[in-house]
This record gives sequence, C-alpha cells and structure tokens, in this order.
Amino acid sequence: MSAETFLALKASEAVQALYGQQADASQIQLGPTNKGFEGDCTIVVFPLLRISRKGPEQTAGEIGAWLQQNCPEVGSFNVVKGFLNICLSGAFWTETLQQISADACFGKLPSTGKTIMVEFSSPNTNKPLHLGHVRNNLLGSSVSDILKAAGNNVIKATLVNDRGVHICKSMYAWQKRFNGATPQSRSQKGDHLVGDCYVEYAKMEKEDPSVLDDVHKMLVDWEQGNPAVRSLWQMMNQWVFDGFEQTYKALGISFDKTYYESQTYLLGKELVQKGLDMGVFVKDPDGSVWCDLTADGLDRKLLLRSDGTSVYITQDIGTAERRFSECNLDSHIYVVGNEQDYHFQVLKLVLKKLGFDWADRIYHLSYGMVELPEGKMKSREGTVVDADDLIEKMYEEAKATSEASGKLDDLGAGEKDALYHSIGLGALKYFILKVDPKKTMLFDPKESIDFNGNTGPFIQYTHARIKSILRKASTKAAIADGIALQAKEIRLVQLLSSYPSKLQEAADKFSPALLANYSYELAKEFNQYYHDTPVLKEQDPAVLSMRLALISQVARILEMAMGLLGIQLPDRM
Repeated sequence: MSAETFLALKASEAVQALYGQQADASQIQLGPTNKGFEGDCTIVVFPLLRISRKGPEQTAGEIGAWLQQNCPEVGSFNVVKGFLNICLSGAFWTETLQQISADACFGKLPSTGKTIMVEFSSPNTNKPLHLGHVRNNLLGSSVSDILKAAGNNVIKATLVNDRGVHICKSMYAWQKRFNGATPQSRSQKGDHLVGDCYVEYAKMEKEDPSVLDDVHKMLVDWEQGNPAVRSLWQMMNQWVFDGFEQTYKALGISFDKTYYESQTYLLGKELVQKGLDMGVFVKDPDGSVWCDLTADGLDRKLLLRSDGTSVYITQDIGTAERRFSECNLDSHIYVVGNEQDYHFQVLKLVLKKLGFDWADRIYHLSYGMVELPEGKMKSREGTVVDADDLIEKMYEEAKATSEASGKLDDLGAGEKDALYHSIGLGALKYFILKVDPKKTMLFDPKESIDFNGNTGPFIQYTHARIKSILRKASTKAAIADGIALQAKEIRLVQLLSSYPSKLQEAADKFSPALLANYSYELAKEFNQYYHDTPVLKEQDPAVLSMRLALISQVARILEMAMGLLGIQLPDRM
C-alpha cells in the first residue's frame, strides 16, 4: 500500500473520530510534500472545513495529533496554513520495502473490464515512414502498453491509407518518369522508391498543373475498378508494405489489427447515404455531399466529391462504426498529430448526427510535431528525416559515443553490436517519449545519446550498474524486521512505492512522458545514493542484505517502467 493510500484511509478515520461525520473521497486530498518542507505526504484540509467547522490550521492540527496518537506509522507532523505535512516512521518505509519485494505483481493494476482500441501509425502508402511517424508509432505503442498495464484490454490498430489522390500521384509519376523501375532494379527499399515517385510528382505538377486532372481521372478509374490501375496500385502498395514491415520490426512496433482504407471507404459511403436519407447530410447541385456544421460553430464538411469519390473523413466514419460494432469498444483513441484537431472535432459531430451514441467515446490524442534544428520537414520537397536512416544514425551515434567513453571495452564484438542497437533505439525512444505529447519537440540525435542527464542511455547504464553490483554480491538480498533505513534509502522506497500511482496517472493522461521522467528521477536518486553509500563494502550483513534488496527493486521497477516505453535495459554495459 502506498503512503498516500495508507494516509487517505487514516485521514478518513480521523475525520470520523474527531467530527462524527464521514468524508467522501473527493474531500480527502493528498500529495507528496513540496520540496523545502518537512514531510513525506501532505493532506490538504480546506475541503474538510465544512465538516470540522473550524479554521484550516486548527483542523490540520487536530487531524495531525489524532494520526500521531492513533497510528504508530506516523512519526511526526507539521502544519503550514491549511496543509498538514506528515512524516511517516522509518518502520513504515521498511515494511513498505518488504511488501514491494514480496509482491510479484507489484506495479500491475487490477482489471478495469474495459476494451480500448488505440489507432496509431496509420501511414500513407506514398512515402516511407519518417521522423514524424516515429513519434506517432512510439507514442501509440507506449500508450497502448501503459493502458494494458493499467488493467485494460487493449487493441493496437493501424489504418493504412492505401488509396486516394496522394497514392495516385506516386503511381502517375512512376508511370511517366521511372521507366519500369522496381526496388530490385534500384537496390532500394520499396517504400523509398514510391516516396521518390511522390517527390517527383510534386515537381511535375509545378511544371504543369494540368497533370492533377490526370491524377483525379486515375482515382476515378481506381474506384470504378479499372484493371490496369488496380494492378499498378497493388504492385506499388506491396512495395510499400514490405518496406513498412522492415521499419516496424526495427522499431519494435506491432499491431493486433490492420485496417485498409481501400477496404473501409465503401462502409463510409453507405453511412453517407444513410445520412442523406435521414436528412442530416445534403447533396449540392454538382452532386457533392456535405454535412452542415455551421450551427455547431464549424463549417460545411465535404463527405463525397462531385465525381462520387470519397475523402478522408468518409472512410473514418465507416471504420469507426465497424470497430465499435465488431469489437464492442468502451473507447477509441486516435493517435494523430495536432494538425488534424479540426478533423476529429468534425468526425465526432458527424457521428453524433448519424445517431451513434458512442461518438463521445472517441478521443483524439493530439500530439505536437517533431522539428529539426533546421526547421519543419516537408514530404513533397523530400526534406524529411527518413525513419530507416534515423535508426541507422542512432546506431552509429551509440557506437561512437560508447567507443569514446570506453564503457564497453571489455565486451565481445557481437555483444557490442547488440548493445549499440539497444542503446541507439533506447536513446531515440526515450528522447521522444520524455516530452509531453501535446508539445512540439526539437529532435537532436547527439543530445539523446548522452550517457549523462535525462536520457535513455543514462537509465540503461544505471540498470546495468545495479545488475553488476548484484552479480558481485555474495550475500542474499533480504529485509530483516526492524532494520533502520537512511534518509536516502527512504527516498528510494518512496519513489518505488509511488510507481503504481504514476502508472495510473500516465494511463489516465495518455502520457508516457510521466513514466519516462519518473524513471529518470528514480535512476538519478539511485546514483546519488550509490555515490554516498557503500553497498558491497557494508560490514553489517543485515544492512548489506537490505541494500541489495533495495537496489534490486530499483532495477526491477526501472525495467517495468522503461519496458512500457518499449526500451530494453541491458544487464551489462
């Protein structure tokens, strides 16, 4: 039981005993004591004043005195205005460490019974994955794993945008300017070849804007099932699918369900027709279909073009209905960049107008863009950081930094190579996930690889250091009753005990950044402790055993937290 959970129960008992009235959960507010004040936890007494009918300082003092008198776990307390700061006894923290060590399921939250689908990645098949996709994939995968660890049944899903004008642009350029080139003939990943076609098309349209008419005709031909267009589409899409699979594997990304726009856009068209029949959509004289959202403070939204072809939101409508009906979802999270905020606002309103009561259970996890020191990336101009190139660059950065530090000199070549990959990916994932999803971020590969500071390699090295200590120890890790903990040891136990609540907070806020920065705080606290406190040199066997047990739990929780970010922690570095 965490300190906050324990004190919440005891504070409730104190209120009942002192004032003869039961406080509800919303009135018992606790949190860690702010730095600069003495205490482990702080109880905010302002919500309790209606019950006590006394001033904040008197109420805090009475509750503190009751706790100290009736709870041996409470060592002391102090009152700062309406805040009651509680110092828990050393015995409480020793018992907490014993409980954490003995609980094989510590950090696993109880089942919620809810089913949540998380859609992420959802790439277009007209270009390879780039740095922006990397943030999307890492964020979506981590949020999925965090929600699962928080007791939910989670379905990882992706929707491949494999049809539409943008796809036809790459197809058109390949027909006109690539002379039958294939990934084999160019010794190039297929998604890269198709991406080159997309960049080339942008040049073609700049030279002659009328080529866009040809592209639109190609899209109409595709929707009408033209065999030649469909055959070209299948061939080029397969090139991209094969390329995507290699990149996903390198990043450690997987999906439970894969949807394809080419298989779902017709569902959307059916629902658009349903909306017309219901009178919630309108058809303009040119044949295009719209949803009028002006009464909701938005604009008119195009649902079908005048030539009958669908747009992005068409298939989103159909796919959403299919997912909720097939999977009996409690909620659906779309991991999509913040440039699509308006799109999802519209999608929710359109679904409501169609009568779907689950429309309020879709959530857009809107994240900020990834920028480089030189500015934004643009796919049309080919100024993107390719995901495959980035993964390779991170490997090279990890290799160069490790060789310069000399930390891996005693390892064999194969073990070094595996570690370079682990460190490089760990650096990439951590650097991206430690940032609040809502914020735009600036990515710097060199900064991310640093073995010091708030980086993945720093936490990886901390874990390896603990494992090294445990390997060298000849004493068994154990915690004897009555063993006294030092202040820095209590601080480590406090952090360990807060892991379940931090996990729950990360799940509630869809924020891997909370777990990333928790991991850094724990790793940093361990390093400060280890710098000041002997472990293997400790002469008292009981203290040595306790310290081994303590640091083994630090390694265990670091591995759990970082694992939810998709980051491996090596045992040797």
